[in-house]
Amino acid sequence: MADFQGYIILFLVWLISTILLRVLFKNPAMSRLPPSPLALPIIGHLHLLAPIPHQALHKLSKRHGPLIHFFLGSIPCVAASSAEMAKEFLKTHEISFSNRPQLAVVKYLTYGSQDFSFAPYGPYWKFMKKLCMSELLGGRTLDLLLPVRGDEIKRFIESLLKKANAGEAVNVGGELARVTNNVISRMIMSERCSENENDAGEVRKLVQETTELTGKFNLSDSIWFCKNLDLQGFGKRLKDVRDRFDEMMERIIKEHQEARMRKKKIGDGGDAVKDVLDILLDISEDESSEIKLTKENIKAFILNVFVAGTDTSSITIEWALSELVNHPHIMEKARQEIDSVVGKVRQVAESDIANLPYLQAIVKETLRLHPTAPLIVRESSEDCDIGGYTIPAKTRLFVNIWGIGRDPKYWDNPLEFRPERFVGEQGSAKSQLDVRGQHFHLLPFGSGRRGCPGTSLALQVIQTTLAAMIQCFEWKVGNGSNGSVDMEEGPGLTLPRAHPLVCVLVSRLNPFPSM
Repeated sequence: MADFQGYIILFLVWLISTILLRVLFKNPAMSRLPPSPLALPIIGHLHLLAPIPHQALHKLSKRHGPLIHFFLGSIPCVAASSAEMAKEFLKTHEISFSNRPQLAVVKYLTYGSQDFSFAPYGPYWKFMKKLCMSELLGGRTLDLLLPVRGDEIKRFIESLLKKANAGEAVNVGGELARVTNNVISRMIMSERCSENENDAGEVRKLVQETTELTGKFNLSDSIWFCKNLDLQGFGKRLKDVRDRFDEMMERIIKEHQEARMRKKKIGDGGDAVKDVLDILLDISEDESSEIKLTKENIKAFILNVFVAGTDTSSITIEWALSELVNHPHIMEKARQEIDSVVGKVRQVAESDIANLPYLQAIVKETLRLHPTAPLIVRESSEDCDIGGYTIPAKTRLFVNIWGIGRDPKYWDNPLEFRPERFVGEQGSAKSQLDVRGQHFHLLPFGSGRRGCPGTSLALQVIQTTLAAMIQCFEWKVGNGSNGSVDMEEGPGLTLPRAHPLVCVLVSRLNPFPSM
């Protein structure tokens, strides 16, 4: 007991001494930092950021201004919560903030940051960015893989029709996760998640676990004396996830390589459409390539695409449908637009989206209110002056795009779901407002060099899938059509709903008469 009391006394002496030293010997540079709430020893401002960081930072910005300084344990951070501040960091000082923090969980899962999303800004990252835009996720590859996306959405609608005919309640998020996983899986490695549980089916579980692990707060990333301690028990889970992913990818890569060898032996010129893994293997075998891709680079990149391309798309569609159920007049207006353009005989296709401006506006409005990555996270590589303040090197940056999307300076009645704010005459300011990072009050896919390279793919999947769901079904929750959907957010990396969206479907249009 005496020992315990002694520890308490020592801790209190240390605590008081720390506070006094900070007051008496305050670093002059600290006075040039942005405003900051009161910090606590050791944990800094962690107590102010729970349970949902982007919401907490939004509240702090209302009190302290659009640029604030805070500490995640011992890690210095700044949060930008206005379009002007976002532009300063992501455009004016883009090079200084082109790195992403090297989080322990991510570093381990990506074989020591040998991926693309979290790789340091440098020659390898630039090479992979160019590769993404020209080949892996470029227009030509997306066009060649259009039949894959079309087929998966058709299968999705067929599955929903069966559930509607049977009167089954549908967990919308679960069904959407399955179809987006299948789309990505077939584009990457020509396998469907729902059909091969030994290979691609494992991906769905791994994506969920990876998203959960990377979205959780990790003491070892923030508190210096916890750096080499696994106080939360992440180590075992991390090893299990990476070992399972590694085993699966080794098998799939081997199968692809064997198939490639067989084609070479019989003189097959390779006219068939290549999946993304085949393209990566081509580059890794190209002796003239400016950078030699390793097997770890390939595996880490594929993990990036799965994590970034599945949850994000399915969650966006789920939020969009939630808003439409709560706003039946908007749902009906979208349905009328689809009927007038597509008719009532065939299913809406990707090629129709360009002629559906109101449907596009619904997706933009959903991304404004419910961006699936609510915080852009970067890290400064050098000292720089922004907004009259000095931001030191190695400061972690959070751009709160969730909060910016609710800024009344740019959005009338910002909490209202109103797609009309994006609809105008062709070429007008409203119709020109897009989500690709050029307008800093609307940044769902980031901006600049480290903006999302999969934006085109994401929009194609989101818009076409949502249009088919609106076209083919009536969606009901609760006790009949008067039921409403709660819009509470859950904690996580990709803005999940707090509660699953469960609907009963009524078939409105069957584009498959044989069913």
